[in-house]
Amino acid sequence: MNGMNRSVKRVALAVLVMFLVLMVNVNYLQAVEAPSLANKPRNDRATFEQNRVQRGNIVTADGVTIATSKPSGSTLYPWQRVYPAGATYAPVTGYKTVFGSAAEAPNFATGVELAENDLLTGTGSQLAFRNFVDTLTNKPQKGATIQVTINSKAQKTAYEQLQQALQGKTNNGVQQVGGVVALNPSTGAILAMASYPSFDPNQLAVNDTQKLGVVDTQLNQQNPSPLINNATQTTLPPGSTFKIVTSSTWYNQDTTRNPTALLASPQPLMLPNGNLLNNDNNEQCGDGSGQTPVIDAFAQSCNTPFAKLGIDLGGNSIKSMATAYGMNNQSAVDIPGVEAAASNFTAETDKSFTALDAIGQHDTTVTPLQEAMFAATVANGGVLMKPYLIQQVQASDLSVVNQTQTQQIGQPISSTIAGYEKQMMLAVVQQGNGTANAFSANNENGLLIAGKTGTSQNGVSTKPDAVFTAFAPADNPKIAVGVMIEGGGYGAAAAAPIAVAVIKAYLQTLGIQ
Repeated sequence: MNGMNRSVKRVALAVLVMFLVLMVNVNYLQAVEAPSLANKPRNDRATFEQNRVQRGNIVTADGVTIATSKPSGSTLYPWQRVYPAGATYAPVTGYKTVFGSAAEAPNFATGVELAENDLLTGTGSQLAFRNFVDTLTNKPQKGATIQVTINSKAQKTAYEQLQQALQGKTNNGVQQVGGVVALNPSTGAILAMASYPSFDPNQLAVNDTQKLGVVDTQLNQQNPSPLINNATQTTLPPGSTFKIVTSSTWYNQDTTRNPTALLASPQPLMLPNGNLLNNDNNEQCGDGSGQTPVIDAFAQSCNTPFAKLGIDLGGNSIKSMATAYGMNNQSAVDIPGVEAAASNFTAETDKSFTALDAIGQHDTTVTPLQEAMFAATVANGGVLMKPYLIQQVQASDLSVVNQTQTQQIGQPISSTIAGYEKQMMLAVVQQGNGTANAFSANNENGLLIAGKTGTSQNGVSTKPDAVFTAFAPADNPKIAVGVMIEGGGYGAAAAAPIAVAVIKAYLQTLGIQ
């Protein structure tokens, strides 16, 4: 009998141990491995369950719905994703297909749809209590609403202006591209982010795998790809807009300098390697005396004075300032909901290359986002705020579960230097020889816009790239804009009108004419 009792005890102990192991394993899978298992590409169950939930809306800061869900009539996939304005907001919303999980991006989700997938599907941890209450009250689970910082009037204007300027325009048989970014200088909120060419996300939000495959293939085979956000991913030379950075470096080196200080302005300038650098159309800078106030050289966009500054300042000094403005810094443009490339300035040992970099040529490259950051920093008294796109998240009961807090990246320049840069950017628009003077003459309402034009060669386009960065109103800045048009020609002719249109559209929403 005792032997039998011992055997029963051993069996009971073994069963207990196996039970404990099973419990530990189950709890480990549920508590630790659950997120990983849920996001595995082959976990069709998680994807299926997410698609049965009414996905939350994406809305602009002024309340316009730019992504929503409607009944599809399908038992398997009861909700159909809809993008009311399609291509206009595609760089913002991105897209979410019915098939596949967000873990399989970029094949199945991009943009805000990807970044906020858990909240849009109602599965985010911030919504756990709300989901529990809904379960008790027998309400169906519903995704949260994501409010972005975009202003609908500014966004619509930005896209339409790009479309008008670029539709049907090619370089060597390839569609030209362009991008626009507008920021709130004091907060970093992205007010507009438009790209051309764009795509219609509705084409990818389908319940037909065969149709989805065809559309996906077509979009990926297009050159240039409409799936690329040219506002934040495409980098081009900044041209003369980079003179903001070069002059900031020069002012920062000696506090006694101001916009009336004289710069050597030869025509042409002999570079250290013996090559000659000319101003545009070989024009003389200033009065041709060889000495020009920096504000006049900036307004007229003379190349030789700023190239000479590049030689004198050196690549490392300019790179330090460029980095402070947000270049060479991926973290500065790591923005939830936005895929962005870092802008680049390389400190060259060859001073002839530094001279070219100092005027925004050679290897210096930026995005329209970075262009907007240049202007926003000046507009904000020298303080650079981190750009952001997600404003807040609202649960189905309208309670706010998450709100973005503004973040300062740094202060590249003092408020005094920012004041100098503002004076020079105003001169670009207001002075008779300013490269964007036409906008001052045509502005019947007296709106003061501070800006800087840029015209650059990228070695690809037959025509130069057109660049413009600006902010307004100059005396109380509310918006900063960066525009880049590949192969667009002169910045004043091709990029500046787009920026001015976006500025005016946004300011009208604030009651500023």
